[in-house]
Amino acid sequence: MRQPRHERIIQLVKQHGYMSIDALAKELDVTPQTIRRDINMLAEEDILRRYHGGAGLGSNSVQNEDYAKRKVWNQQEKDRIAALVAEHIPNNSSLFMNIGTTVESVARSLLDHSGLKIITNNLNVASIFSGHEEFEVTIAGGTVRQRDGGIIGEATIDFIRQFKVDYAVMGISGIDDDGTLLDFDYREVRVAQAMIEHARKIFLVADHSKIGRNAVVKLGHISQVTAMFTDIQPPESLMQQIEAAGVQLYLAGV
Repeated sequence: MRQPRHERIIQLVKQHGYMSIDALAKELDVTPQTIRRDINMLAEEDILRRYHGGAGLGSNSVQNEDYAKRKVWNQQEKDRIAALVAEHIPNNSSLFMNIGTTVESVARSLLDHSGLKIITNNLNVASIFSGHEEFEVTIAGGTVRQRDGGIIGEATIDFIRQFKVDYAVMGISGIDDDGTLLDFDYREVRVAQAMIEHARKIFLVADHSKIGRNAVVKLGHISQVTAMFTDIQPPESLMQQIEAAGVQLYLAGV
């Protein structure tokens, strides 16, 4: 039988997109063991999904959550990740930036830079950079996805393939334990794959809620990435993939 505590757990996870066991235990004034049992029960009902060290939303691999919800989930973590990424992008660099709320946080963190040339299929990223006099911003052509301002389609892929840039700053919807990179829209994935092929360094930006998250379309593998920026240590199975591929891991801690 579901208890009031369970309803509060569901409410908190829906609000944040992901909650750690320790954070839930502190919020609800119970032991971590109690929270683990609660998460297991709610996961069996497919209300929540167990992740490394916490819980996220149910395992819908077909459709992503609304952009407005994703935009506010784990915003502090995204901002810390973004600040760390910005430290590794020098002035006068060229870069791709794809679709994603963490990528948009990186864009805001880059506003103190100078001489950047940005090619993006994200209208929100273009808007963030639009008033910067020292940046050259190029928007890819294609079909605008109304729900989040992403630009996708064959014309977008053809446009991206005209460039060779220093960095690709890539968001992702999910990372499987075996290192598979996952997303929800195959059209978005094909654009991201073109960016990976035409960048010298690939920076993957993903907060902890993306680790172990399920999605239906395979984008690639962690071994294609130069560096991964996240906010907690990935689980051992994923760490083995990261280390075997020689991917640099950067943790944006509190």
